[in-house]
Amino acid sequence: MGNLDNSPQNKASGLEKEIQTDFQKEMSYGDYLHLDKILSSQHRLSNHHDEMLFIIIHQTNELWMKLILHELNAAIQCILHNDLEPSFKMLSRVSRIQQQLIQSWNVLTTLTPADYMQFRHKLGHSSGFQSYQNRQIEFALGQKNAHTLAVYKHQVDLFESLKKSLHEPSIYDAAISALAAHGLPVDEKVLLRDWSQGYEANLSVEDAWLTVYRNTEKYWDLYELAEKLVDIGNQQQLWRFNHMSTVERIIGNKQGTGGSSGVNYLKRVLDHHFFPELLSLRTKL
Repeated sequence: MGNLDNSPQNKASGLEKEIQTDFQKEMSYGDYLHLDKILSSQHRLSNHHDEMLFIIIHQTNELWMKLILHELNAAIQCILHNDLEPSFKMLSRVSRIQQQLIQSWNVLTTLTPADYMQFRHKLGHSSGFQSYQNRQIEFALGQKNAHTLAVYKHQVDLFESLKKSLHEPSIYDAAISALAAHGLPVDEKVLLRDWSQGYEANLSVEDAWLTVYRNTEKYWDLYELAEKLVDIGNQQQLWRFNHMSTVERIIGNKQGTGGSSGVNYLKRVLDHHFFPELLSLRTKL
């Protein structure tokens, strides 16, 4: 009897004999990725075709956010330990992930207002505003607001985790500490500030960054860090703008399912800029 691996059928299919086909005792691709759990987690509350799109867009966004947090938190630790170079790769990756998130809104815009209204009522008061990972990203980027924790009080462990994130230094706090570590004068009140409070622009920080930008060869690592942060801040604003535009396109000026004013709220959020001195210094260069 001939070798089955060399049978005409297998040759025609292009299946190479070395390819693993027996997974009775081996870990498969699906096992490693737990695809049984991931792909069985899309539970529509209506019979409308487009609800599947709505669910998958938001679930995949949360997976990308998980990776952003993984990279941002590691980058913060690197910078706090004055080990800047490893953080550059992490921050570049964050920027690329943000681009994926920005593009996801283009997919969601294929959801028309008439279609969304067929299942929007099924969402109850659930809303993207309640995304705790997005809140943690904002905290990590320096936008701190203790009042936003109120919506998580019903989940004690999650509430405590977010409260911990609120009181940790943001990546901009870490970057400012790196300025001081390199001998640049920074007001002590900035270095010892309450990290749970929103950051306010400081002249000494702007002057320190100006020194970096005017002496890039001497402070190349700080200069590269600054430009990585500017890129991330810009991408985050683009993500917010696309979010606002998509919501406006689909529901107009209706109130959000979570109770916010919807588009008007998202427009106000756009007024907040990350890393203020990295933007203001450009006028003085």
